[in-house]
Amino acid sequence: MLDTDRMSRLLQKANDLPLCPGVYIMRDVRGKVIYVGKSRKLKSRVSQYFQNSEKNAKTARMVASVDDFDCYVCDNEMEALSLENTLIKQYNPKYNIRLKDAKSYPYIKITDEEYPRLVFTRKREKDKARYFGPYSGSGTAYSLIELLSRTLRLPTCSRRFPKDIGRERPCIYYQMGRCLGICTGKVSPEEHKATMRYAAELLGGKVKDVKREIEAEMYAHAEAERYEQAAKCRDTLTALDRISEKQKVVASPDTDQDVIAFYADELCACISIFYIRAGVLQDKNDFLFGADALPEPEEITAFLCRQYSVREDIPSRVLLAFSCEEEEITTLGEYLQHISGRRVHVRVPERGELHTLCDMAQKNAAEQARLFVAQTNRTEGTLVRLAEMLSLECYPERIEAYDISNIGSEHLTAGMIVCEDGKFKKSDYRTFRIGSVEGTDDYASMREALDRRLSHLSDAEGSFSNLPDLILLDGGRGHVSTVRALLAEKELDIPVFGMVKDDYHKTRALCTETEEISIARVQDVFSLIYRIQEEVHRYTVGRMTQAKRKTVRTSSLTKIPGIGDAKAKKLLSAFGGLATLKQATREQIASVSGISQKDAESIIEYFKK
Repeated sequence: MLDTDRMSRLLQKANDLPLCPGVYIMRDVRGKVIYVGKSRKLKSRVSQYFQNSEKNAKTARMVASVDDFDCYVCDNEMEALSLENTLIKQYNPKYNIRLKDAKSYPYIKITDEEYPRLVFTRKREKDKARYFGPYSGSGTAYSLIELLSRTLRLPTCSRRFPKDIGRERPCIYYQMGRCLGICTGKVSPEEHKATMRYAAELLGGKVKDVKREIEAEMYAHAEAERYEQAAKCRDTLTALDRISEKQKVVASPDTDQDVIAFYADELCACISIFYIRAGVLQDKNDFLFGADALPEPEEITAFLCRQYSVREDIPSRVLLAFSCEEEEITTLGEYLQHISGRRVHVRVPERGELHTLCDMAQKNAAEQARLFVAQTNRTEGTLVRLAEMLSLECYPERIEAYDISNIGSEHLTAGMIVCEDGKFKKSDYRTFRIGSVEGTDDYASMREALDRRLSHLSDAEGSFSNLPDLILLDGGRGHVSTVRALLAEKELDIPVFGMVKDDYHKTRALCTETEEISIARVQDVFSLIYRIQEEVHRYTVGRMTQAKRKTVRTSSLTKIPGIGDAKAKKLLSAFGGLATLKQATREQIASVSGISQKDAESIIEYFKK
């Protein structure tokens, strides 16, 4: 039940606010920012929160947590929107719509080199490279890189040019006609940069312009009797035609626009964005929100502005497939114009082809919401059955699983994975390098890992501040006993179970210190536990192997007279691995910072032996 005195105090404070644009910040009893919002009329909007009006579940929980609020008065709504976005990025409030961290979005990068490369990246750096995206997923970005590489015959090897020109014979892709063969030395930097310019235009959706340029180039080669080059242009045009056939054409070839749909019911909400370039549906993003996170209508504009703030490519037209107040449409258009540097038309089509396109996006949003609810119901059912089987007091929303891996007594590694609402949350995965345990004591290693993890429960922020609802250990009763003793020392009451494997190394049951609980006959629960056990094992072994590989590479170089750990790491970083270093010349090795001519000579002699 809400505190009447608190609500009365907050309502009185809200009623003293002016009727002008501004931004409000909600804080909890600890002073932590839990929500940031904007409004054209601060007094009207903020006072609504503290009146006895009907609210959705998310808003009701937020209001129940508010102890105080601050406000910033702005000159206009555009200024309020910019300030709101800045404050949301600064505080990352709990109850605002969560936008995926821009650093985790996939981009395609065209590097700024003598021979530029197409690179997949999740980090935008302040360099001279060109970035395209962000894309909805890594699969989309990788498929575009593969498509462009195949169409324009770009190199897909790890060689770096011009450094590696002529060092090795051309690979099979050159012999098959699928690579231009920069490694042969027959492709000049200017020729390659012209090809990369085509790649950039294709990524920007300018397929028609690229085809026109290549066609003109083909005729010029033919007239000059350069028939081999003309044939290559012809093949590229054919490949581009195949791409066009496979793409979903939804508008005229000169159309660049985004279509945004919003669907919501009492169980789920979905924001769908269609990115249409050169009339083709190039990519789409679906943002889904469960019943406990349904966005308020006024949050949509702020969310879209934050979404576009991380995009390089903003079209001249944005279509909204849902009704929106005229002031919100104007504000969104002004913001997009501000970050793109040119006018952006935002409108809600009511008839014609544009309305049909919006209707398609709206149906997609509704279907994605339906699928989300169906999947959520299945997942919740599985977790409820798991809770019943293990006699848990609460629904296991956050499950943490641990495993130990090592090679002999070296590189003793503990891995932690997180399964939240039935889905692996890879951003919360952690690795613990075990340092206090001698030999291969798995029990002591597991205890150290859990001790270090649980010591962070008092952190104000971060994933480690979250208490797990269930801890699963890849091991038997001994592991469970060890961890439960640790929890008792820390006065923590967290359910702990071991994931027991059979003679074929497959999941068989869950266990306590005294009993085993068979899960084989409950298929969905068995599948969940099996996936968790396989994932934690994969992650832990992978991180341990990674550490071992680094040590092996470094230690093999430290056998060379005059080469220590520091120099070995510099060499591996410069050449990317032992294989490339073995092929390097004395001059190339000596050009590495900190490596002398004498060191280079020792390295050459070592590999000769």
